This record gives sequence, C-alpha cells and structure tokens, in this order.
Amino acid sequence: LGLAISKHLLDLHGGAIEAYSRGRSHGSTFKLTLDAVTKRTEKSGVDSQTPRKPAKSLRILLVEDHSDTRQTLSRLLTHFGHQISVADNTQSALKIMGSQEFDVVLSDIGLPDGSGYEVISQAKRKQPVKAVAITGFGTDEDIRRGKAAGFDFHLVKPIDLHELRNVLDQVAV
Repeated sequence: LGLAISKHLLDLHGGAIEAYSRGRSHGSTFKLTLDAVTKRTEKSGVDSQTPRKPAKSLRILLVEDHSDTRQTLSRLLTHFGHQISVADNTQSALKIMGSQEFDVVLSDIGLPDGSGYEVISQAKRKQPVKAVAITGFGTDEDIRRGKAAGFDFHLVKPIDLHELRNVLDQVAV
C-alpha cells in the first residue's frame, strides 16, 4: 500500500520512483525524483497541482485493523475533502455506527474480532449507507460473498487510489 500511495503522489507531481536491493538481508534503497519547477497541465487544461474537490463531502467510517493503512487512508480521505471516523475492529465500528450517521463505510474484511461482512450487514440494517470493501481478498468468490453481505464496491489491496476516488465520486452524486 505504501508503494502504491507513493507512486500515485509522485505521478501527480510528475515524478518517478525507483527501488533497488542487492538481495536478501541487504535492505532496499528507494530513489524519488521530482522536478524542482514544473508547470504541468492535464489535457483538460486544469493545473494538476490543484486538488480536485469531491462532488460533495462524504461522512466516511473507515474500518481497518492495520494502523499504518488506517492512518494513511484517513489522511488521504481527509485531504480529498471527506469527514472521516476510524475504527480498528468490529466492535468499535458497531459502537461508532450506533452514535453517528455515515454516507459510506470503507471496511477491511479480515478484522481481529470478526469480519467486515458483519460490520456491513449491521450497518445496512441501521442506516442507508454505501459499503466499500478494502481487502486483500479478491477472488470471484470473495467478491460474490461481499455483494451478498451488502458491499456495493470491492477494492483489492493495494488499493488503486484513482479507483477509490472514482468510487467515492459515484457515491457522492
């Protein structure tokens, strides 16, 4: 996930990333290259450095047990202009949903005290909410099971940030 996010950010700034390792037990070296001065514009003529605002700000519950992933996604979603609440397990997610309303629940499926399937089935019973699976499980059977549990979208880790943003833009309409 870290490399995917780094590559996405570097792509936005016209940069590049390279990785090198001499092999096992020698560590890795990452080289980031950025232009010191750039005036890139996309085909639409919009300055690529201008942050794109979402169609509307969404209230998002992020349920993710891996702390680095949770923190990174939370910051990124906040940067996208959304209001974020976070939970690191099933019980805390259910408690938060009992006291707040959300437009979207982004949930990992494998959680330490249950599963994202439980979180989403409970969320859908309590309020009309869109559900997005963010998971390492990506087989056709996993996607089918997610749909059956109530997930509206299924994103496989490492998450493509453009795809995540497109999903959230669809929800925001």
